[in-house]
Amino acid sequence: MFHLTQKSLEKENPAITWSPNLDTNSSNQPLAARVRPRTLDEFVGQRHLLGEGKPLRVLAWSGSVHSMILWGPPGTGKTTLARILAENARSNWIPMSAVAAGVKDVRSAIRQAETIPNVKTVVFLDEVHRFNRAQQDALLPYVENGTITLVGATTENPSFEVNSALLSRTRVFVLKPLADHEVERIVKRAISLELSDLVVSDESLKLLCSYADGDARRSLNLLELAAQLSSSSRLDPSHVEEAMGQSMRKFDKQGDEFYNQISALHKSLRGSHPDAALYWFVRMLDGGCDPLYIARRLVRFASEDIGTADNRSLTIALDAWDAYHRLGSPEGELCLAQAVLYLAAVPKSNAVYSALGYAKRFVQENPSWPVPLRLRNAPTKLMEGLDYGKSYRYTHNEDSAYAAGEHYFPDEISDQRFYKPSERGMEQRIKERLEQLRQLDKEHREK
Repeated sequence: MFHLTQKSLEKENPAITWSPNLDTNSSNQPLAARVRPRTLDEFVGQRHLLGEGKPLRVLAWSGSVHSMILWGPPGTGKTTLARILAENARSNWIPMSAVAAGVKDVRSAIRQAETIPNVKTVVFLDEVHRFNRAQQDALLPYVENGTITLVGATTENPSFEVNSALLSRTRVFVLKPLADHEVERIVKRAISLELSDLVVSDESLKLLCSYADGDARRSLNLLELAAQLSSSSRLDPSHVEEAMGQSMRKFDKQGDEFYNQISALHKSLRGSHPDAALYWFVRMLDGGCDPLYIARRLVRFASEDIGTADNRSLTIALDAWDAYHRLGSPEGELCLAQAVLYLAAVPKSNAVYSALGYAKRFVQENPSWPVPLRLRNAPTKLMEGLDYGKSYRYTHNEDSAYAAGEHYFPDEISDQRFYKPSERGMEQRIKERLEQLRQLDKEHREK
């Protein structure tokens, strides 16, 4: 493996520019920037990509780089890994942030790449999901013809955020949150390189790794701030706690992790696992999720996954929502927790959800047949003269208050069965009741 320096690269081709923050260890930079790994041997984590024989390890050793998207949570090494791969491939490195860059910046990078056709140019686009469709389209032809090699970094699911045309010309590599022992290695390395005079207790180190929540940058920022708060050369847990303050765990309120945790909560509820459901509920609150959003999801769940198997579920979900409105946090969270546990524990049925879906498809696929005259109201003499309501059977005048054999669908179609209650919870009794009524219909028609 070999590495280029700014001086050697400019000697080979003076037209190449090198981002100044790659080879500068200014004391003014944050700790995370000062201790950024420069080789794969220094890089910690992502063994599924960088272990022996794994794709990015092989790519690095071959001294090449291709267009790719690095997708993963914050602080997992996306930028660092991209830089190391570009450096190993002797590439011209042009870093850009999609937050600040535009089409003009893209064109400038293209022009620079075209002046050095014999050297591969890697355009690193951080937060690639922030580029709109037009900006992404501006990159497409130059990625396709090889003028540039695009390495994008994103915390969002590229399936939703990156144009399909651009996505098809890149390979997506998924980076995982760092384990606590990996964060510990990163913190210890930073201490040895930049804070060698600081004594860090084992408990403090454990707290740093725990609060990092799989984010290396976060652990180093906490370490740096905690060291500044310490009035001595010793870092105690109290300094880490003070540095942590009210920071929340990883929970992007509009990002992929947001939807992952909501999905986990919903599936735990559906799976009738109260403890797991409560865990994900608390995780979401701990991460800063709006409790009212969770309340709305619980109401939806009560109809989608329980429905008429337990009609109290919808009432309990609505009551919890109303109670939170009245109490706020933290008192109202107890009411939501009660709803979570109840919804997880009761029998499940998606009969209501399925019935609505069947009915919608049937209506969309068939004509708009008229309402039968017998089912229409006749509030005026004219309408009565047109036979509105004629022959309607008032159910309360029938045996068992049921008009056996009556047809309530349009006359052009036969009876349809959208609602198919399960044999769980209250739906068991509903199913038995409907079967009895259908038997009465059958007997009426046979007469």
